[in-house]
Amino acid sequence: MAQAMPNLRDPQPIRTRREPLPFPLNIWQSAVGRKWIMAVTGLGLLGFVLAHMIGNLHVYEGPVELHEYAEALRELGGHIIPRTVLLWVLRLGLIAMFGLHIAAAYTTKEISRRASDDANFIDGQKNYPGGRDYIAASYASRTMRWTGPIILLYLIFHLADLTWGLLPHTDYVRGDPFHNLSTSLSNLPVAIIYIVANVALAVHIFHGTWSMFQSLGLNNPRFNDARRILAAGLAGVILVGNLTFPILTQVGVIDPDDNPCEGSGSEAAALECFEAEIEKAEA
Repeated sequence: MAQAMPNLRDPQPIRTRREPLPFPLNIWQSAVGRKWIMAVTGLGLLGFVLAHMIGNLHVYEGPVELHEYAEALRELGGHIIPRTVLLWVLRLGLIAMFGLHIAAAYTTKEISRRASDDANFIDGQKNYPGGRDYIAASYASRTMRWTGPIILLYLIFHLADLTWGLLPHTDYVRGDPFHNLSTSLSNLPVAIIYIVANVALAVHIFHGTWSMFQSLGLNNPRFNDARRILAAGLAGVILVGNLTFPILTQVGVIDPDDNPCEGSGSEAAALECFEAEIEKAEA
C-alpha cells in the first residue's frame, strides 16, 4: 500500500511536547507549580526575616548578650557536629529558597505577560479593552517589580557590611556584632540605606503575604479581611522592629561606647574579652 505523500505546499508545523520531569521537578513545568514554589519559598523567607529581626533585638540587652546570641548560632548542633556547620547548612538553604523565589517570580510574571499579550493581540495591534486598570491594582502590587530588586541589592549590601566586613565605613571586627552594628549604623548614609530598604521590604512582605494565600488556593472573600490584617500585621511588626536599629543608633540609644570590648581589634581579642565579661557577670 502506497504511503501518502505530505502536502509540501501547506506544511503543518511540527508539534513538540515537553516530556514531564519526575516528581518533584515536574512542579516547575506548570505556572501553578511555580506559584506554589514562590509561595512556599516566600513563607520560608518570611519566617527567616521575622526570626532574624527578633534575634537582633538582643542588641538592646547589651553587647555581651548579643555576642552570646551570635555564638549560640555558631554552636547550633552542640557537640554532635562541628562548629558553624549547621549554621552554614541553614545559610545554603536560605540561598536556595531565595534563588527559587526570584526565578519563580520572574518566570511566572513572564508567562502572565505573554498570555496577556496574546489575548489582547487583535488585527495586528494590541488592544486593551477598557485600558489597563492600574487603579484597581494595589500600590504594593504595582511596586513589587521595584521592591524585589531593592531587597536583593540590600541583601548584598547587608552581607558585605555586617557579615563579610568588606565595606570601608566601619572597622569590622569578627566576633563582635555589637561593634559592627553600632559603628555601621552610626554612619548617617548607611542608616538611610537601611531605612529605605526596610520600607521596601515591608511593602514586599505585605503584598507577598496577601498573594501567598491566593497562590496556595486559599482565596475566599470571607477570609480576605483576615488576610489583609495578617499581611499588614507582619509587615508592620518587621518594619518597626528593623527600623529601630538605624534610628536608635542615630539618636545614641545604641552606642559603640557602651561596648566593654570596644577596641579589641581582632576576633581572638574580642572573644577573650567577652568570655571575661561573661565570667564576671556569672561570678
